[in-house]
Amino acid sequence: MHLKKFFLLRVIRSASVLRKCVQTKKHMKAKFLAAAIYVLAFLPAALFAQESNSVPYVGGAPMYPMKNIVENAVNSSAHTTLVAAVKAAGLVDVLAGEGPFTVFAPVNSAFDKLPKGTVETLLKPASKQLLTTILTYHVVAGRYRYDDLKQLTQNDKGMGYLKTVAGVSLWVIRKGEVITIKDEKGTIAAILQTDVMQKNGVIHVVDAVLLPKN
Repeated sequence: MHLKKFFLLRVIRSASVLRKCVQTKKHMKAKFLAAAIYVLAFLPAALFAQESNSVPYVGGAPMYPMKNIVENAVNSSAHTTLVAAVKAAGLVDVLAGEGPFTVFAPVNSAFDKLPKGTVETLLKPASKQLLTTILTYHVVAGRYRYDDLKQLTQNDKGMGYLKTVAGVSLWVIRKGEVITIKDEKGTIAAILQTDVMQKNGVIHVVDAVLLPKN
């Protein structure tokens, strides 16, 4: 916003000088300033548009690629439950670390699908170990973009797997161009948004909480 105001003021001031130049018949200077006004007026707008198009939004917030997974996730209104769980499990420093990590990030409505009272129980200190296991089941070491996930399924069955930080696997299933993730209990999560790039990895937004068998 401050940059936009800055460029607007520059345009106004340049236009004022241009008008005076035209009135005093300083044609060469007028032409030069006309070109300057064009650059000041339209180049910033193009830059702002490019930035807007290149930065994905999750939960109404921009996901800046120069920030880490935690720094971006805390701003997503669609991931408040996930963020609370990460904090309760003491995993903030891990997910803010160097990585890289691939995170399948369940939205709030995914947690709402769990049996009533499950989330409240998991957030209690006594459930920290279980909560840690569940959350790390959503994390894979390495940076797996959509194309990498697709590559894992280049076989007759259209399936592949990823070893999670929890030590057990998630299944990657492809049907056409659509990729889903299946946990050990058979729950299938659709990827709502893919390739949200982070400084220390990549996030894929999913619509279900993934649970290990035990």
